[in-house]
Amino acid sequence: MQFFQHVTKLGPEKKLQGYIKRFRSFSSGLLIVVILAVAAKYLAQLPVLNMMGQLVLAILLGIIFRAAAGVPEKANAGIQLISKKGLRAGIILLGLRLNLHDIVQAGPKVLALAVINIGFTLITVYLICRAIKMDRRLGILTACGTAICGAAAVAAVSPQIKATDNETAVSAATVAILGTIFTIVYISAYPLLGLSESGYGIFAGATLHEVAHVIAASAPVGQQAADLAVIVKLTRVAMLAPVALGLGLWDNRRQHSKSEKNQGKKVILDREETHGKQNKLQVPWFIGGFLLMSGVNTLGILPEKATADLLVLAYLLLAMAMAGLGLGIDLKTFGRLGGKPFAAGLAGSLLLSLLGYGLIQLMGLT
Repeated sequence: MQFFQHVTKLGPEKKLQGYIKRFRSFSSGLLIVVILAVAAKYLAQLPVLNMMGQLVLAILLGIIFRAAAGVPEKANAGIQLISKKGLRAGIILLGLRLNLHDIVQAGPKVLALAVINIGFTLITVYLICRAIKMDRRLGILTACGTAICGAAAVAAVSPQIKATDNETAVSAATVAILGTIFTIVYISAYPLLGLSESGYGIFAGATLHEVAHVIAASAPVGQQAADLAVIVKLTRVAMLAPVALGLGLWDNRRQHSKSEKNQGKKVILDREETHGKQNKLQVPWFIGGFLLMSGVNTLGILPEKATADLLVLAYLLLAMAMAGLGLGIDLKTFGRLGGKPFAAGLAGSLLLSLLGYGLIQLMGLT
C-alpha cells in the first residue's frame, strides 16, 4: 500500500518532467527553424536572391546549417512537427492570396491558358521523368512544381503522395533554381519576344514557376505587366487544390490496387485499406482549408491589413517547414537525387515556355 502511494505521488512529477523535456526538445527545434525562416525572408529581399524566394532560401539555409553545424538530436521532434503541421497550416493560409473575382475578370482565355499549360506540363514532365527512370514520387513533385507554383506546389502535393523529406526538398529546390534561370532569360529576351507589356505579363504569369519569379520577371517591364502576371499566376495557383486532391486520391487508389496484386495476406490488405482511408480523410481537410481561405478573401470578410498579415504568417510557416526539410538532408543526398529532376524540369520548363508563347499568339493575347 505504501509502495502504491509512493508511485502515485511520483507519477505526476514524472509526467511533468516528461512534458518539460518534450517542450524543451520542441522549442529548440522550433527556434532553429524560426531563425532560418526569418533569415530567408530578409535574404529574399536582396537582388538576385529575390528571384529564388523565401521558401527555397529556407531549404538551402537548412541544408547549409546541417552541413556546417549539424542538427542536435533533441531538436528533431520540434523540427519534424513543424515540417508537417506548419506545412499544412501555411498552405491553408496561402489560399488568402486568391481572389476568385480577379480570376473571373481576367477572362476565359486566361483560364484556358492556365489549364492547358498545367495539364501539358504535368503530363510532359512526368513522362520525361519516367523515361529517364526517375523515382515516381520525385517525378510527380517535379512536374507539379514546374506546372503550378514551384515550392508551394511541391509542399502541397508531397503529403498526398507520401513523398519523403529528401524528395520534397530536392524537388522544391530544383524547380526554384530552374525558375530563377528562366526569369533571367525572360528579362533578357523581352525586347526580342515581340510582345506588348500586357502580353509579356500574361506570358510570364502563365509559364514561370514561383510567384517570386513572376514578379521579378514582370516588374522591370512595367506595372501593367506585373499586375497581369500576378493575376495569371494566381489562376494557376487556383489549380493547386484540384490537382493535389486528384493526385492524393489517385495515389491512394494506386497503392491499394498494388497491395491487392502483390500481397496475399488479409492483415496486410486491412492495413493498406486503413491507411488509404486515413489519407482520404486528410486530403479534404487540407484542400478544404485552402479553398475556404480563398473564399474568405474573395468575399472580403477580413480587412486588407489582416489578410496581408496572415499571408506573411503563411509564408513564415511554409519557410519554417522548408527549413525543416533542408535540415533533414545532406549535400551528398541532394547531389545524388538532384541531377535527373533538374534535367526533367529543364526540358519541361523549356517546353512550357514554348507552348505558352504559342498559345498567347494563337489566342491574340499579345
